[in-house]
Amino acid sequence: MKRHFVLQRNNVLGLVSLLQLNFLPMHYLLLSAFLVSATCATAQTTAAATAEPEAVKKTIQTFFEGMRKGDSTLVRSTFAPGAVFHTIANRNGTTELRSENPSEFVKAVGKPHKEIWDERITFDKVLIDANLASVWTPYEFYLGSTFSHCGYNSFQLVKLAGGWKIAHVIDTRRKEKCK
Repeated sequence: MKRHFVLQRNNVLGLVSLLQLNFLPMHYLLLSAFLVSATCATAQTTAAATAEPEAVKKTIQTFFEGMRKGDSTLVRSTFAPGAVFHTIANRNGTTELRSENPSEFVKAVGKPHKEIWDERITFDKVLIDANLASVWTPYEFYLGSTFSHCGYNSFQLVKLAGGWKIAHVIDTRRKEKCK
């Protein structure tokens, strides 16, 4: 049913009523369009929010896969240029920060060794802001099937043209108070 309104000059109340009645369906249409677009944007944001942490984890998993396989090329592929390695050690009750050379580590991975280097990690925290990721992973390290040590790794990754790459690793190492 179509409604017609006769407006008299200076009848502002009638004009407001006309506008409210005629634009009410438009408000519903605009509100519906807004809700649909917001839902789509949220779905895209959620997908991106899930994809980035998985891509970061994949880089770290590839690093440890390379260690287990003794594949220095695979390990090296996970590094950003200028990557830095540190370990926190405790000698005679004194805490030391030791630098490790990533190139020497890669060489050691690639040299034949009797036992598989098996670092078993779980992902505790993955934090991302723009092109920076920080990942906290408790681990247990095994030489073959023999337990060696445990601790925590802290990875700093950067997203470069080739994807997420490890820029810095620092870890703790101990033989006691493991899981």
